[in-house]
Amino acid sequence: MKADTLMIHYGELSTKGDNRKAFITCLLHNVRVALKKFGLPCHADRDHIYVQLGEEDPRPIIARLKEVSGIQRISVVMKTAPQLEEMREGVLQLLKEENKETFKIDVKRVDKRFPLDSYGITCDLADYVLDHSDYAVDLHQPGAKVKVTLRSDAAYLSCHEELGLGGYPLGMIGKVTMMLSGGIDSPVAAYALIRRGIKVECLHFASPPYTSYAVVDKLKDILVCLNDYQPDIKLQIVPFTKIQEAIYESVPEPYCITVMRRMMIRIAVAMAKKNKALAVATGESIGQVASQTLESIGVIEEVTNFPILRPLCVEDKLSIIEQAKRLGTYEISIRPYEDCCTIFKPKRPKTKPKLEDAKFYESKFDYETLIQECLQNIETIYISEGKEVEGK
Repeated sequence: MKADTLMIHYGELSTKGDNRKAFITCLLHNVRVALKKFGLPCHADRDHIYVQLGEEDPRPIIARLKEVSGIQRISVVMKTAPQLEEMREGVLQLLKEENKETFKIDVKRVDKRFPLDSYGITCDLADYVLDHSDYAVDLHQPGAKVKVTLRSDAAYLSCHEELGLGGYPLGMIGKVTMMLSGGIDSPVAAYALIRRGIKVECLHFASPPYTSYAVVDKLKDILVCLNDYQPDIKLQIVPFTKIQEAIYESVPEPYCITVMRRMMIRIAVAMAKKNKALAVATGESIGQVASQTLESIGVIEEVTNFPILRPLCVEDKLSIIEQAKRLGTYEISIRPYEDCCTIFKPKRPKTKPKLEDAKFYESKFDYETLIQECLQNIETIYISEGKEVEGK
């Protein structure tokens, strides 16, 4: 006997009631995709997914599974027959491999037909270890802790488990259009959505020749990082130059950002509907910059009744930076290539804009024609499993 199976715990999926089966099916599919290169058999039941390791080193497999949303915990388990004799030997073997002076055993009896209750099984297993080793029981700070899950078909014994990503299986909640600037915040917001089971498609507003194409290269590198959590990501580049030029010719400087964001939301909503996304998402954090005050958000969002998600709305900048560093996107995001939001940044942006003023200023140019021109000339890029690929 040896620990040759991974037991994947569902976490929040246990709250899904009648939808539980669909969530588990989706998660099992995502696990199989994530472990495709390992070629390991996987199967699921109501409570867990099981991955048969064989002779494989579990460490790289666990590392990959920790990037799959919907997984709460991952345990390396030894599978035995649901009989005391085999469980005793299995527990003793695991403890000898750990080679700690003290131990504790926790038993979860899923199959209630077993003749002993959880406490009785725990006492039996502990007595056997005490009789066949020099280890001592310590219920408060044990050197090794063995978890035993007793089911009708088998007993699963484990000394080690790792925390997973949590959340819901990717794609189970739907798809959103993520406005990706190339800054620090929006990649973190995209990750937060992915973790909740939401698939992201990204939209970037480019203003050549004022912005460099190096910004797009930066975005590709960011999406390579996010491929760890969503293997395939579509990026669409909006040619935004003519709209920005019209704004800065027709709109007083304090209102330029407000009007620009209203245009972006109109375009993002149009693309979301075209791509059958259920919402638009941004990396905005309340109060961080002029366009993210509550007054500004209200004026900007007035252009649509389509759902707009802000996963980072109450996060502070330091927290966002820490998350970006953990994801590997921070050093990419701070590369010195400006996007369209910073290249035309006004000196004194309006932090409490008035809706009637914003509408008046944008009425001074034919933005509807310019928006249609943008929508007809969008460039699409696909980043899949760490590299750019041809259109899917």
